[in-house]
Amino acid sequence: MKNTVLTFKKAKEDNTRLTMLTAYDYSTARLMDEAGVNSILVGDSLGNVMLGYEDTLSVTMEDMIHHGAAVSRGAKNALVVIDMPFMSYQSSVYDAVCNAGRLMKEGRAGAVKLEGGRSITPQIKAITDCGIPVVAHLGLTPQSINALGGHKIQGRSEEAAKKLIEDALAVEEAGAFALVFECVPSKLASLITEKLSIPTIGIGAGGGCNGQVLVYQDMLGMFSDYVPKFVKQFANVGDMMKQAFKDYIDEVSSGVFPDESRSYTIDDDILERLY
Repeated sequence: MKNTVLTFKKAKEDNTRLTMLTAYDYSTARLMDEAGVNSILVGDSLGNVMLGYEDTLSVTMEDMIHHGAAVSRGAKNALVVIDMPFMSYQSSVYDAVCNAGRLMKEGRAGAVKLEGGRSITPQIKAITDCGIPVVAHLGLTPQSINALGGHKIQGRSEEAAKKLIEDALAVEEAGAFALVFECVPSKLASLITEKLSIPTIGIGAGGGCNGQVLVYQDMLGMFSDYVPKFVKQFANVGDMMKQAFKDYIDEVSSGVFPDESRSYTIDDDILERLY
């Protein structure tokens, strides 16, 4: 069954858990879709795990459209959410609406995701007024990593916690249909989740959220530059891949691969007439 914004709304009402994973290509998206994940996030984390950047700031609209369109072709049932990259929406409401429209038209998104709270509520309202669903993102917002002073847990002080609550209520009021919490104390995320009528999706925000999201390279052990505390490796695919690559190198080097069973034939009499 196709997942939509109504799927998210019903999950909140029924207190059922939502599942979301990142993907950046057709093949991976298709596997996730066949497994039954509710939503696929084409995150600007592709800057780290796909393009090798140190952060997400260098990711462009063209990057997001290119990878988003590939994922959308592979996802038949999962709701595809595409991140709006750095400076594609912060500069003005006009830019935000135009770029969100591009992600829907060219990237074939089912929804877009924006980082930030009250400061971007005009953008959220304008985008949703155009009929484009919006997922908000609070807590550790990677596009603001320089302003935050690094990858740090957010909302631990009374002032910061109050701001998170106010921001969450503000983005809900502006029209966001879901909210991602990243690196937020679990009890605070649970408290805010109870206050909201829209579902929350946690990443490093504890089990009290209405759903969870992980970067798929993290949960499969494929990205080892750094592994956040909140990541659980559900399989060590990285080691399996490296061993397979080594086995391939060994068999090609020794002449074992390809053998006759993986080769095509031609009649010997045809070959004889070629001399």
